[in-house]
Parts: sequence; structure tokens; C-alpha cells
Amino acid sequence: MIKSETLSEILDFLKSNEKNKKLNYYIPAIWAGHSYSYKDIKVNPFNFYSNIIESILKVNKKIKYTKNDINGNWSKKASTYNIFIRLTTAYDHDHNGKIDINVNDDGWRETGTFLKTIALFPYFKKLGINTLHLLPITSIGTDGHKGNLGSPYAIKNPYTLDENLSEPILDIDVNKQFLSFIEAAKLMGFRIILEFVFRTAAKDSDWIPQYPEWFYWIKEDIEIRNQNDFDERKYGSPIFSKNELNKIHELVNNNKFDNLPEPHIVYKKMFTNIPSEVKNVNGKYIGIIKNKLKAKIPGAFADWPPDDNQPPWSDVTYLRMYKDMKFNYIAYNTIRMYDSRLANKKNINHNLWNKIIGIVPYYQKNYEIDGVMIDMGHALPPDLLKKIQRKARKNNPYFAFWEENFSLTHKSVEQGYNVTLGYLWSDEHHPDKLKNLFIRLNNEGVPLPFFATPETHNTPRAIMRNGGKKYSLFSLYINAFLPAIFFIHSGYELCENLPVNTGLDFSDEEQKKYPAEKLPLFSISSFNWNNKERFIDEIIRINQIRNEYIDIISDNSINSFRLIETNKNSVFGFLRKKGKKKIYVIANTTLKEEKVILYLEENKLINLINDEKINVQKYETILKFKPFEVKVLKPL
Repeated sequence: MIKSETLSEILDFLKSNEKNKKLNYYIPAIWAGHSYSYKDIKVNPFNFYSNIIESILKVNKKIKYTKNDINGNWSKKASTYNIFIRLTTAYDHDHNGKIDINVNDDGWRETGTFLKTIALFPYFKKLGINTLHLLPITSIGTDGHKGNLGSPYAIKNPYTLDENLSEPILDIDVNKQFLSFIEAAKLMGFRIILEFVFRTAAKDSDWIPQYPEWFYWIKEDIEIRNQNDFDERKYGSPIFSKNELNKIHELVNNNKFDNLPEPHIVYKKMFTNIPSEVKNVNGKYIGIIKNKLKAKIPGAFADWPPDDNQPPWSDVTYLRMYKDMKFNYIAYNTIRMYDSRLANKKNINHNLWNKIIGIVPYYQKNYEIDGVMIDMGHALPPDLLKKIQRKARKNNPYFAFWEENFSLTHKSVEQGYNVTLGYLWSDEHHPDKLKNLFIRLNNEGVPLPFFATPETHNTPRAIMRNGGKKYSLFSLYINAFLPAIFFIHSGYELCENLPVNTGLDFSDEEQKKYPAEKLPLFSISSFNWNNKERFIDEIIRINQIRNEYIDIISDNSINSFRLIETNKNSVFGFLRKKGKKKIYVIANTTLKEEKVILYLEENKLINLINDEKINVQKYETILKFKPFEVKVLKPL
């Protein structure tokens, strides 16, 4: 157990300053537990945060593991809130009309911090949450960074925390402040999942000067190609012809990684040997090759498919997992679909692998985290992934591994993952695709749980889909009963409409509409905590119902799920069943009112959402559905 006394240390500091009554510090009323208020309230921050910590110290709800939780299997019952610390608790505390970038005039941060997120723990608990998933919290690079804050995925050093997530006024370093966060979370009964990126690093990574061989280098005078520019003399994602792309896809789809088509020679010649010396010149690392040639760290790009249209990743670069100079370039066949000539034991970059393997144990030892979410984990060399997992689970046999993978295959289970992102976020707003998922669950089940969410930090917000708030509630009621982990992306319950990032499912026009300066992943932003359209009570209620049926819901086998159809293609749903315990979830997937005939093996039912009682005559009943209405039916 965490033995840190930093939470008490912070409490003592706050209480010693409680007499400071002159501060203009405002918070959303909901942070203080006023669920039905849509206004700000003025508080003394020292008093407010000390009261929260005192209440948490009295809880001491210990997490209990059973033999069924081994190897992270507890994940099946996770009810998760996804936190981007910097954004989730950002707020204009002094009411000067903006979020101050450093600290306000009273010395408090207005971007999100660990302390402010602790203040939301009672709120998370009220929602029915038992697991907190944090987007990266490590130090952020500045070379090529986007927006006015930079991306948390531009990791300068995975062993150091982002100083900007601390409250300077506490005069306690960021490591202790995060330790207090962990201590408070454990007392509240939350498990903690940290997200990491193991195959990329910031272009000004702390590792570059000492380990230049862990990185790719290109000639310093090479011009960088902009998006939609196809000049091969400039650096960017390798350009392939249509025939080459067809060949690449054919080979990869057939798992043939021998002699994969390489980028054109003009691209490969941009890359240099490993520098013998590295200098920091105005915040950028410049390498000196033996012949006095200068080199720089190249930016990254989406690596699959080879013609992906995502904008270049100007703030990160790929790590060199293997060190064969014949493959001295960044392309799909060196950083993901590894060519078999490259991916062999003699080419392993052992020192880099060992450094990566040590990251999870470092956070286990110092912060007792419960699991990790690996960004693009399926793109890591398989042997590296196995070593990461083996070491982590040797330290903690209950440790969980989640992955960002849009597929639902047995390969993820074979690779040691407990949960995968999956594709519900992309299919749920398409009725035909949603039904296909239900058919799959009915016919074959799924090999592992997926994220039951209509949005992530990379997608459009649910509220912006067709149907708006009706669609958001539609997704909430369906997702709570799927064989998946209940997952709230922060801001979803507040009906936030601004995407955090435009990484997935955005058109070129939408990407132009949301430049880095407007996106919270890169720039200052905050949620509208006082939005009257929020649906917090609905989440609380549905999570209470879900917990009553958690043993059924967490079963991802075929036997626990049955597709339910009606006489209207637009209205369908499913039955979750285990023994005599049943629950029906039937949904209208359109913005039209529908009247359907439903055949059920019951006499009476009750809709758990609104307590409507339903009689069934000879297994047949007629039900009316409002636009996007979902009925959660329990037999009486």
C-alpha cells in the first residue's frame, strides 16, 4: 500500500492558510457537490480543498482482489472516467474572462492540476466510477509543439511528470503532488490506469543527447513537406504509387513481411548515419556526423495505411526499435509492419528496449498504479510487449494492460491485453453498423471487452452527432449494458461539443475548422461545467442499474447476449441473461417516433429508466418509442 504522507502534508499547508479570506476564487457549484446548481460559487480555495481532503481521509475504502482478478481481469467490471488532467479541471477561477496560462494573480493555476482533480473524486464516486484513466501526465517537449501548451503525447521524458500539473502555491514538487493524488484515489477505492506511448518521443526528448542511436536523423537542410504537398524532395510521409500501395496491402494482409516494398530512393537518402555529437541549438537538437554533415530529428506521421491523410505530427518522432542501417529510415516497414529482415534478435536496440521496459515498474514502485493503456500497443515489436508485460505482472499479478486498437480480435488476448478500444465509437451513430455489432455479439461474442463509449479524445463529440443530446443519452443507455467497460470521456456528461483532437473520423474541412490553436489537446481550454444540458443524474441512475447486473454484463461470451429484433428495422436491441436474471435493452435508432411489435417471453416488465410498467399478452406487446429512446426492461 502507498505509505505516503503527502496528502496529510498538503492538508496541513492548506489549513494553515485558511484564514486568507480575500481571494477571488470561483468554482462550478457541482465541484462542491451542488448537483442541481448551474452557477459558480465563490470559495476560499485553501478551505475548499482542505475540506475535500479531510473527507477523503475518512473514507479508506480498500480495493479487494479475488482470484478472478488475476492478470488484470478485474478490468471487465471497470466503470471508467477518462481524465485529461490539464483540461478536465481547467477553470477561470478569478473570473477575468480567460484561463491564465501559468498562475493567476493569487498564485493558483487555472489549467487543470492533480489537486483540483482530487476535488472531483466525490463527484466521480457519485457517478458510479471505480477506475480513472489518465491521458499522459509526463513532461512535454517544445520542439515543433502545437498550440500554446503542446501535446501530452509529445513525451519529453516518460520518467518525469509534467510540472504544469502541480499547484506551485503548495510549494511541494510535482512528484509528491501526484503521490497525493494516488493516495487519495486509493482511499476512495479507485483504480488508476496511466496512458503511455512507447514507440514515439518528443523531438527534443531528454534521451537524444545521450542516446542518439535511439533515433532517426535526416539532413539538416531537408525541407519539411506540408500536408497535401507531394514533392518527394521534401520530408514527410513516404509517397507510394497506387500499384505499390496495392502490393503493400496484399503482403501485409497475408502476413508476409519478407522483402516489403521500401520507400523510394529519394526518400531514403534524406536519412543520415548516427551523429557522433549532439548539440542543443535554440531548443532543437542538431547532430554532427563524422564528415561534419549536420542532421536533425525528423517529425513523425501516421504510419498505417501508408497513405493516411492525417496531418504530420510535428512535435514527435519515432524511436528506432531495431538498428540495421539498411533500414535507416522511417516508414511502415520499420516502425509498425516490421520487415522480417529488420525485426530479428541481432538488430534489437537493447538499451532502448530496457529503458522502455523499465517505465511501468517505475510507476508501479513509486505510485502503485493498477494498469496502463498503451497508445498503439499492437504496433510495438511483439517481443518488447511481452517483456513489458512480464516484468509488470511479476511486480503485481493483478496488473492490467489496455490497448488503443480499433479491432476486436483474439490476437489482442494472445498479446496479453485485458481491454481494447474497439470500434463502437465509430459505428454507434450508424444504425446498420450498430446492428452488425449486435449480430456479432449474438453469433460469436467478442474475445475481450472494449470501450463502451461514443467518443474519445480523438473523435467528434457525441453531442455533435445527429440527434445531439438525444443521441448522447441513447449511447449512454445502450453502452452501459454491453459486454464492455463503461467509459466516460470527460466532458461527455456535460454535453461538451468541442473535440479534444481531430485524430479520427474528421473530414479535411473539419480538420481545417479546428486548428491546434482551438483544440484542447494542444491549447488552453476548459469545460462548461454549468451547462444546463448536462445529464449527470442519468449517468448516476444507469450506473446503479448496471452494477445490479454487473455479473451478466461483464460476461463477453455468446451465451450472455441475444439479439432482439422487431417488425421495424430501426428498432432493435438485446437481452443480457445469466441463469434466471435478465435485462432487455431495446432502442429506437432514429429521430422518428416508432411503434413496434415486440415478442418477449415475459408477462410483465418495468422500464428501469422511467418506471413505466408494461404488460405482455401471449408473448406479444406493442411499444411506442420516442426519437432515440432506449427502454431498459426488467421482468417482473
